[in-house]
Amino acid sequence: MTVSVKVLCVAGTRPNFVKVAALMRCLSEHPLFRTKLVHTGQHYDADLSGIFFRQLRMPVPDIELGVGSGSHAGQTAEIMRRFEAVLEDEQPQVVLVVGDVNSTLACALAAAKFGLREPFAWGRGSRTRPIVAHVEAGLRSFDEEMPEEVNRKVTDTISDLLFVSERSGLANLAREGVSREKVFFVGNVVIDTLLAARAGAGRSGILDDLGVGGGAYGLVTLHRPSNVDDPAPLRGLLSTLDAIASRLPLVFPLHPRTRQRLEEANVSLDPSRWKLTPPAGYLEFVRLQSEARVVLTDSGGIQEETTVLGVPCVTLRENTERPVTVSEGTNILAGTSRDGILRAFEKALEVPRGARAPTYWDGKAAERVVAVLAASSGAGLTPTACGPRGESTSPGDPAGPCSERRSDAPAAAPSAPRPHLMGIPAPAERSRNPPPG
Repeated sequence: MTVSVKVLCVAGTRPNFVKVAALMRCLSEHPLFRTKLVHTGQHYDADLSGIFFRQLRMPVPDIELGVGSGSHAGQTAEIMRRFEAVLEDEQPQVVLVVGDVNSTLACALAAAKFGLREPFAWGRGSRTRPIVAHVEAGLRSFDEEMPEEVNRKVTDTISDLLFVSERSGLANLAREGVSREKVFFVGNVVIDTLLAARAGAGRSGILDDLGVGGGAYGLVTLHRPSNVDDPAPLRGLLSTLDAIASRLPLVFPLHPRTRQRLEEANVSLDPSRWKLTPPAGYLEFVRLQSEARVVLTDSGGIQEETTVLGVPCVTLRENTERPVTVSEGTNILAGTSRDGILRAFEKALEVPRGARAPTYWDGKAAERVVAVLAASSGAGLTPTACGPRGESTSPGDPAGPCSERRSDAPAAAPSAPRPHLMGIPAPAERSRNPPPG
């Protein structure tokens, strides 16, 4: 008889909620798993948290840590302290973390060092610590100044299962010496949620509320500390964007951090060219992206969403940890200089609209994650890990990078492809964001 597996699924910020929504749905439908949602409270106000839970039809969190804001060290430490108490009470077999925020690192680290009261069976052996599973593993910006880069690298190092969203993640993990047995190329759970929400987003009245027409505005988001925390770079960016706004009105939903920095820098934006709004709900923001002439952002997730929506994207950063959005998508890496941004904007106006679909960005990534978890648990399934480039480890098998079969089923003949968890992979893309040197 199969024993159920208790999973704690961790979220702390808006980008986390988008990823966790698809995972929670799939976990809740699988008979093997008993899942609880832990909200760390890293984003805690209604605009950054509550509305997302409602619109994504996520369950009310089972456990709320209520951590709130703080320095990187202080916030990470407090999440670890509070999450350790949750681990003690819940005794989970699996802790599932997503993305690259402080909540990701803190909960992964607390779980990796936590000893359970009773060992549990996993695969062909037993464990005394929870399995740590990282969704969106392997992404690298190669910018050590980014706090998120530290979070990504440390989380990947201490995780037991690494779920990769694009092929660059496979190459990065292989370069870092990570065992390929831990790595599974499953696709992008952000896109699962996006595709599921498009119909609802299309019914949003946000364009009428703002008085803008489809294709007649640009959409701006800014929240990276490197762009908004120092008044001089912030003023420079906004001056450049204002030049764009003189040609194309800009809608600017303001992250609380950005609004505070604008007030501190005494920056005002001409309301005839700018429409400043509070943070938009998920459905409203998807509608804004879908109908924008161009999106200008420093967000990682928006680079992915605009690729699938087929909307030109100008990334206001010197690097990206999501190079597939450049090589296969609609993303143009602009940097932060005035000339670079204006050149990228002109180029974006010439990008043909139309949805792009990198490998496994098909709305089924969360299903693959859950299937690999079930297989890895030893509940009658044997997973096949990804090869070094994400291809199947079975020579001549074209069906995809990872597979599953019943542990008691005979192996297929070499010429007969086995049932696979994933579809047929596209040719591997070339990364346009290689490591320095």
